Amino acid sequence: MPDAGPAAAPSLWRDRRFPVMLLLGFAAGVPLPLVAGQVLRQWFAESNLSLSAIGLTALIGLAYAWKFLWSPALDAVRPPLFGRLGQRRGWLACLQLALMAMIAAVGLTDPRLDAGTTAALAALVAFLSASQDIVVDAYRIESLGEDDQRQAWGLACYVWGYRMALLASGAGTLLLVQHVGWSGAYLYGAALLLPGLLTTLWGREPARVPVAGIGWQARLRGAVVEPFRDFTRRPLWLPILGFVALFKLGEALAGIMTTPFYRSLGFTREDVAAVATVFGMFATLGGAVAGGWLVGRIGVRRALVVTGLGQMLSNLMYVALNMAGHSMPMLWAQVGVESFTDGLADAAFLTFLSLLTSRSFTATQYALLSSLAAVPLRTLGAGSGWLAEGLGWTGFFLLTTAAALPALGIMLVLLRRLPAEAGARTP
Repeated sequence: MPDAGPAAAPSLWRDRRFPVMLLLGFAAGVPLPLVAGQVLRQWFAESNLSLSAIGLTALIGLAYAWKFLWSPALDAVRPPLFGRLGQRRGWLACLQLALMAMIAAVGLTDPRLDAGTTAALAALVAFLSASQDIVVDAYRIESLGEDDQRQAWGLACYVWGYRMALLASGAGTLLLVQHVGWSGAYLYGAALLLPGLLTTLWGREPARVPVAGIGWQARLRGAVVEPFRDFTRRPLWLPILGFVALFKLGEALAGIMTTPFYRSLGFTREDVAAVATVFGMFATLGGAVAGGWLVGRIGVRRALVVTGLGQMLSNLMYVALNMAGHSMPMLWAQVGVESFTDGLADAAFLTFLSLLTSRSFTATQYALLSSLAAVPLRTLGAGSGWLAEGLGWTGFFLLTTAAALPALGIMLVLLRRLPAEAGARTP
């Protein structure tokens, strides 16, 4: 472990890789609220779509759950237009330009007249966004090298950039709608990717660990087969994958229905933007900082149990808000608790995923793990509308609380059976 004392601090602050991670994290976060999150669901709710239809918007983001299927191509195939920038930066430039065009196209549709066209274009944006995530994650891990301290600081910068993007494209878009309409707000969302594109051009291409192989058969084996085979050689790899897939289950079910839930209680678009998005972001960032400190104090796996328990219990605040009705103080309390515990859990969870990746298969393995984490959100989450309609809000949020228990049970087993360094990155 490198020295983390005062002498190391100045070099950390002067490292240009950290502002790059911040701005690439911002670029990664911009599309999510616009096509698979709060903004699109607010637009659909105001267009008087049913709860079940709004729940189905979770399927728009299936690309986030299955991105590992094409991640090997982003490792092996040269980018079509910007190859001179290198493998990672070349793909980022292509994807960011395509994202800007497609987000603008979403804004030119009208879900009241043809929700199918809006959803189809949103699904295309989600595919491009998931592809950008693959490349940004690989760029981040490869750029920061084997230095654990720099990996931790780089991840913190990425998370802060990502959360700032959720504020800009979430609250910013919602607040602009009353002035420029939905089409103008989505054009603004597309323009938010410009800093990420400029950062891609300004950054430096990271050194990569090559995978040996000659010809297409060897390349396919090195890009697809070996990364998965490498992961399955680890102790208790199957329970680890089960934990990754289930850790966000309760949050996934609750998150899909948050926007129509707030609307059913009489909260306005501006209330949602100011409290759920702006205040929620700062509470999440505070939780992320506290989560990073907690990981350093008690280790990643123990932190996952503690933060996972907090994340689970925070869903009970939805029940309290439903009982209180249209209460702004209770809305502030619910958003604050839920967002802070979400930030705590994210800090531990993202660190855990990063430590599980092998440097030789960065993009493929990280994409596999983050995709598994997205499976409940993009599949089971699609049925959240029907569950909410059938159970009512109180019963629904009690169910989302109980849904977090399986993952916590798996991690308790892993704590007992895995050696202390079993989760560390393979050399």
